Amino acid sequence: MRSAFYISDSTAITAEVFGHALLSFFPEEFNHVTIPFVETIKKAQQVNKQIEKSFQDSGMRPLVFHTIVNAQVKEIISSGAGISYSFLDQFIAPLEKELGVMVKPEKHRTHSIHERTYDIRIQAVNFAMASDDGANPKNYDEADIILIGVSRSGKTPTSLYLALQYGINAANYPFTEDDMVGELKLPDVLHAHKEKLFGLTINANLLHQIRSERRSNSRYASIKQCQMELKETENLYRRENIPFINSTRFSVEEISAKILAETGLQRRKY
Repeated sequence: MRSAFYISDSTAITAEVFGHALLSFFPEEFNHVTIPFVETIKKAQQVNKQIEKSFQDSGMRPLVFHTIVNAQVKEIISSGAGISYSFLDQFIAPLEKELGVMVKPEKHRTHSIHERTYDIRIQAVNFAMASDDGANPKNYDEADIILIGVSRSGKTPTSLYLALQYGINAANYPFTEDDMVGELKLPDVLHAHKEKLFGLTINANLLHQIRSERRSNSRYASIKQCQMELKETENLYRRENIPFINSTRFSVEEISAKILAETGLQRRKY
């Protein structure tokens, strides 16, 4: 199997994102290897040995995606046994020409404690954790969005992703079996913030599978209970005109992107 290396003198997040995005277009399997903080000549030489070994083991030249600022380190990685793709080289020169401004290379600028949004994102993560699963409804005045839905429909991971990735204050509130004695109604604590509500739903069979991993053979995990809770919840969304999406076929990244697109929430990412 051909290897794909993602290398950087910082976190390698950008190299991973660009590299994975490109390779996703090809119906091939790759051995993915991420190597961050390649900041010295010695480290670069060690990485080249790793790339060379991968070439020898597979007989296929590894793909090397990198975002390296240091010129000496970049030269070493580019001259190795892999096929080198430098994202910075592809875009910097055209941008310099268009903007009329020369670059000022600096490591750790994009993903570090020194980026402007770092404190905002950490605060948002703290907010999401403190407001998880219906906790601290008094914080809802500060929420940018309140995700609602049945247990295990994806509210918590989506809240945390919105916080960490975009700096959005995301609370979440679960509908439980106790809420569904009779027709499910919107609790007063949510009604006061109705304009912030966004619903999640999920396929009943998948919900049954997820819940069974947590509480096998329980009423909570039964397919009948899952179907009932989802029906009640979706009826509530439609009755109260609450926007919602079905999370069944989507990753947390896709769910978050769809929520942002539909609500117009402001990203605090840059």
